[in-house]
Amino acid sequence: MKILIMAAGSRGDVVPYTGVGARLRAAGHEVTLATHAPYARAAADAGLAFRPLPADPRGGDAREGMGEDEGAGGSGGASGGGGSAPRGRRALLRTASAFVGRLGQGMVDAAEPGTDLLLLSTTTAPLGWHIAEALEAPSLGLYLQPTAPTGDFPPVVGGTRSLGRWGNRAAGRLALRVVDRIHADAARDLRRRLGLPAAEARAVRGAREAARWLVLHGFSQALVPRPRDWRTGLEVTGNWWPHLPADAALPVELADFLAAGPPPVFVGFGSMGGGAGERLSELAARALRDAGVRGVVQAGWAGLAAHGDDVLTVGEVPHALLFPHVAAVVQHAGAGTAAAAARAGVPTVPVPVLADQPFWARRLAASGAATPPIPFAELTAERLTAAITTAVREPAPRSGAQRLARAMATEDGAGAVLRAVGALAAAGG
Repeated sequence: MKILIMAAGSRGDVVPYTGVGARLRAAGHEVTLATHAPYARAAADAGLAFRPLPADPRGGDAREGMGEDEGAGGSGGASGGGGSAPRGRRALLRTASAFVGRLGQGMVDAAEPGTDLLLLSTTTAPLGWHIAEALEAPSLGLYLQPTAPTGDFPPVVGGTRSLGRWGNRAAGRLALRVVDRIHADAARDLRRRLGLPAAEARAVRGAREAARWLVLHGFSQALVPRPRDWRTGLEVTGNWWPHLPADAALPVELADFLAAGPPPVFVGFGSMGGGAGERLSELAARALRDAGVRGVVQAGWAGLAAHGDDVLTVGEVPHALLFPHVAAVVQHAGAGTAAAAARAGVPTVPVPVLADQPFWARRLAASGAATPPIPFAELTAERLTAAITTAVREPAPRSGAQRLARAMATEDGAGAVLRAVGALAAAGG
């Protein structure tokens, strides 16, 4: 089959699909990944064809659009600064609508007649439904976050505490209405460009729900059990891991540092912390020193940098290679980084910033694999020192992380996608 995967957002919103794509390609499918230009290399390394989608995810306008989208759930910052003060709600809604408008036009350009199957991420699905209709091609949802309303927990984005089963479901339905509002103009323009009859974004979503549109969720049942009140066709498969080339290896300087002493503590905030790099660097260096541990600090988009005999600053490094060698992971709790730490069986010190990060931080802590979350706005060197000390010295966080890792090792998320695609092909789409 000719399969087109569409994904948008920050790195954690995109690279898990390289692993899925590589698995499908190994099974004989022709797979293309449509996403932002900075991830073209990741697609090529996985053996996938690549088509560009508009908006550099490191640009402020793109992050604002993705962060405000209640369905995006990725690590794109709604504030445009990765933790800076949020703008007014109306302004964010306008920015988000403008972003999805640009994204939708790019998705139309990336889609080609003859595509047999569209695989749509959380961010691209509300636009991809219209494209699939125009191509008369089947589609599947491949979501990294649980967005369907449930009584088990409040909306992943914006839901800070449980409102009870009825309240959680009501809040979840409201969140989807916000998504439809954001996509209203883009959906109208898309359908006009594609020659489709007029239909509101909310009506198209409703039709997909009525048809029991299949959505596979790429996270672990051990971290988020499938809600018991979800409809048929909403499934949890286990994580989808980024493709790792067979010859991938840690940089020599990093490998030497790891071998030179006890396991260090990793500190990284991914695409978060824009504009706060100097402050975060000072906090990290002080906390590592006061906790009496070595450290590996990842620069990330904030440009963190710490120096000294016991601290090494690194650039982009595959978490799958690094995390098994560290004592703990200080992170923003984006879905991908949270899962990578859990997979490695090392405890997390979560410092969530926005979007879905508080949700994953709470889930890690509830599983026993993390210390209590420290909201980014409340982060101090003293609190970070205390949390690092707990994660490294106390046995409970490591025991919880190892228990979670064992459960995750039994799951095959990419295999579940492959089986779903095979069943769809056997049924003739």
